Amino acid sequence: MHRDMVRLRAAATADLADILPRTRKLNDHEGIAVSDADLERALRRLLGDPSLGGVWLVERDDVLVGYAIVTYGYDLEFAGRDAWLTELWIDDTARGSGTGAEALRLLGEEVKSRGVNALHLQVRQENPALRLYQRAGFNAVPRLILTKRL
Repeated sequence: MHRDMVRLRAAATADLADILPRTRKLNDHEGIAVSDADLERALRRLLGDPSLGGVWLVERDDVLVGYAIVTYGYDLEFAGRDAWLTELWIDDTARGSGTGAEALRLLGEEVKSRGVNALHLQVRQENPALRLYQRAGFNAVPRLILTKRL
């Protein structure tokens, strides 16, 4: 596969209808309980406020095949802005073709150009995408992620 076959395009609010069904599938697949209304409201806010992060559409041969969502943080350990890859979705028809790997490479360039010094993600041990992330340079850190819903 030639790298120029895959590209990222910054999403806008007008792309909501293309992203929302995919993020619904991702959340359902991961067993994440979030209502349709809350999911749409949060996605619409992210699409409208670039200070929160970004959403990119993944296109292969000019056809939409997925999306990526990154949200920003700030950490002295990384000398400034860090970010979380909160969602990466590649449609079933495009999986196994190198699209995800190329999307991750391009995404790294995109967020670095926005001043991001470290990109984090969470993945379940049994998720086949774990190998994709490891090949892309993501490594486990010796810390546990703890969450408290507020």
